[in-house]
Amino acid sequence: MNRNEEALKAFIGIRRTADLLEKHVAEDVKRYGLNINEFGVLELLYHKGSSPVQKIKEKILVASSSTTYVIDKLCAKGLVYRHQSEEDRRITLVSLSHEGYTLIDEIFPSHAIAIEACFDSLNEEELSNLRTSLKKISAKVPTH
Repeated sequence: MNRNEEALKAFIGIRRTADLLEKHVAEDVKRYGLNINEFGVLELLYHKGSSPVQKIKEKILVASSSTTYVIDKLCAKGLVYRHQSEEDRRITLVSLSHEGYTLIDEIFPSHAIAIEACFDSLNEEELSNLRTSLKKISAKVPTH
């Protein structure tokens, strides 16, 4: 098989695997009344703390136009709230509410275990090599 065919097969493999992982994660977080985008925002705020809406748009894996809608839904559920930055009043921050922190603190450990289980077929070195390879690919993909 030539390099072109190998690259196409690798692309298909990455795409199928990503789809399977996304479905698995969606099912996992659905148990808590969340969709994958809502979980992504909660997870970001849990690990990074209060964040500007723009940073959330850049960091989570959702279309930029949908981010405001996702944050609105989380506000309505009482899991996050918006507030002005103390340093720059033009910036709107999003923070976890007490209820949001409690929820993500409760569910994240089991979520991490569910994700880890998806990679059980790889040893430590293979997992590290996979991450390295994916980073190399990501760095070479043109962004438009």
